[in-house]
Amino acid sequence: MSFHKYALAAVAMTVSAPAVAAVAADKETAAPIAIPAPPTGKGQIVFYRPGGMGFALGCSVNEKGQKVSSLGAGKYFIMVAEPGRHEFTVKSEAKDVLALEVEADETQYATCKIKMGIMVGRPDIRPSTEADFRKSTKLKMVDAEDMGPGEGALRPEQVTAALGTPAATVTATAGTPQ
Repeated sequence: MSFHKYALAAVAMTVSAPAVAAVAADKETAAPIAIPAPPTGKGQIVFYRPGGMGFALGCSVNEKGQKVSSLGAGKYFIMVAEPGRHEFTVKSEAKDVLALEVEADETQYATCKIKMGIMVGRPDIRPSTEADFRKSTKLKMVDAEDMGPGEGALRPEQVTAALGTPAATVTATAGTPQ
């Protein structure tokens, strides 16, 4: 290799090293998703769907036969609920059910993943933890258009109001830099 090729390689490494460092720093300093406390006397469930298999399929979370919200890959939503037993369903070629006992002033987590099915992916909804939710990087809140007529799912502006923060901050903390 000639001197010029070494010099170009050194310049390329010098230019790309700060860019790599900036990207790494950006990933490390990304703010965590802000989840408001549930309203007094009510509980809440954070439903989320990490990426993975069945990327094009959504998990439509239903309660009492009504759609609460759809979860595309990399999305989450927060549902406020009365204390007591709640039963959620998701289905495609198969149906899966999750029953949760919601307690006042408590936040629970539930994840929906898509497993391999015969013709189409099969939804799998199950309880989760805050730690697992926090491990799922780049989650974004579902759009209001993805929410159904079922009660409880907080719209983005309701989350913003509950947090007492500007809308841009909520969007940024949800993993999408603005």
